[in-house]
Amino acid sequence: MNIEERIRNKLASCGVYDVGFTKVPDGPSGLQYAISIVFPLSDAVIDEIRDTPTYSYFHHYRTVNAYIDRIILEVGLLLQSKGYRYIPIAASQSMPVDGKRNHMGRYSHKKTAALAGLGYIGKSSLFLHQVYGPRVRLGTVFTDCPLPALEQIPPSICDDCNICMKSCPAGAIKGVEWQAGIDRSQILDADACNGYMRDHFMKIGRGSVCGICIKVCPYSQHTNISNF
Repeated sequence: MNIEERIRNKLASCGVYDVGFTKVPDGPSGLQYAISIVFPLSDAVIDEIRDTPTYSYFHHYRTVNAYIDRIILEVGLLLQSKGYRYIPIAASQSMPVDGKRNHMGRYSHKKTAALAGLGYIGKSSLFLHQVYGPRVRLGTVFTDCPLPALEQIPPSICDDCNICMKSCPAGAIKGVEWQAGIDRSQILDADACNGYMRDHFMKIGRGSVCGICIKVCPYSQHTNISNF
């Protein structure tokens, strides 16, 4: 069994729904090969969201993030046991710049997942998986292991849909189509999004979650999966 098969088997045993491999020129510490994993969220939990997040959603969000961090650590340890280097990217962690919050992680999970052909980044700035839509969390491991790398981004699925933009209580979603190389600020006002959560949802998740754009996306609904 080769290293790719071992990685896939390990991830499948952990409940990971989908995995892809890609290669980027700007990987951390020169590690260009990326393993992108997709973990589905609970439909029942997401469906309870109305105009505010729920306590169940906040708990689910944290629990899934912690589980993903454990999974990518296990993948990294497997790679290291075979003589390869690895860097796991935290499922949810902001990296301040010059001591200031910028709501950005070390590397974009959404970018690697899109490049690995697992889905597309929507107008909401959410990753839209080919089956689960935005109802997923992502994990990424960078390595120097020469894995079979795909560099193919699926086409846009948002078209004329602007439901997420109209539903965002912060007015943070700009309704702009994502394309490779576009700056996130052209799609999403992250300061407005995070500011609204802190101002309105501090009693639920300390102002760190919302989920409304996930709930309203039509590609979240199983009846619309065939439209992807």
